[in-house]
Amino acid sequence: MTEPGELLERAVAGERRALGRLLSLVEQGGEAADGIAEMVHGQASGQAAVIGITGAPGTGKSTLVGHLVDGMTSSGARPAVLAVDPSSPLTGGAILGDRIRMDGVAGGRAFIRSMATRGHAGGLALAVPAALRLFETCGFGPLVVETVGVGQVEVDVTRTADTTVVMMAPGMGDAVQANKAGLLEIADVLVVNKADRPGAEDTRRDLEHMLDLSRITGLAQHWRPEIIMTTATTGDGADQVQTAIQAHQAHLADTGQQEARRQARIRQEVLDRVTQHLGTKASQYLSTNPDALREALNGDRTPAATAAKISKRLLSNQPPI
Repeated sequence: MTEPGELLERAVAGERRALGRLLSLVEQGGEAADGIAEMVHGQASGQAAVIGITGAPGTGKSTLVGHLVDGMTSSGARPAVLAVDPSSPLTGGAILGDRIRMDGVAGGRAFIRSMATRGHAGGLALAVPAALRLFETCGFGPLVVETVGVGQVEVDVTRTADTTVVMMAPGMGDAVQANKAGLLEIADVLVVNKADRPGAEDTRRDLEHMLDLSRITGLAQHWRPEIIMTTATTGDGADQVQTAIQAHQAHLADTGQQEARRQARIRQEVLDRVTQHLGTKASQYLSTNPDALREALNGDRTPAATAAKISKRLLSNQPPI
């Protein structure tokens, strides 16, 4: 079996198969993933632009990403895409639908990888930050993360991206739903796709009104997202989306927010990892100490009180009950 260190050397030299194997190890987690993170640490500067694309299923995210990537490669960039797919309920693997649609537009000129959510809330796998650093180490950039579009917890995309593009489509009630879900608060660029369909202008008008309201109430500060009308099937408007993304990135650099966002991203990743470790430890504890649940199961103590008691015991490294 090829060692991760050798795979990394080959991936940095441009071997895509080696990079794919490394990404699989990162996605699986465990000691191998931690070892890769250590090897990559210091090699990735963290300066590659990260663009998040999110929105409800069926809005045309994957097709638009294909056009964006096509434009990036035409300008000489080496973009990489993480398409965070729903996990298969049987195998836990990604469905790969997004990758197929993007490749059809981008013509195989970018590195496109599907990654399974594995049930992680917010549609972003915990492996995404590590995968992005691996991409950057291998010379890719900009980096695009297209999320699964699972709904209200989709705001997690902001924890990974410098610039967040929120996509909507007419006739789906997306503008109202996005406002309820908080997506308008995280959007740096707004896209109304399928602009050739009836109701597209109505969706745009609804978004303008909601943005106006956000400014009046003080929820919107420093930046007002531009609303771009696109037809992803033909590529119309994709260049305008790219221009809007670049304008936002320039704004971040000019105001000093770019570094602040990236520091916040590291903090969130540490928090996510700590939460993961504690969750694993709690599951192991309960599987080996079923009596710890006895009071809650018997109705003598609330589940909340039982959880607090177990948490205190775990964090203080006390012996089992």
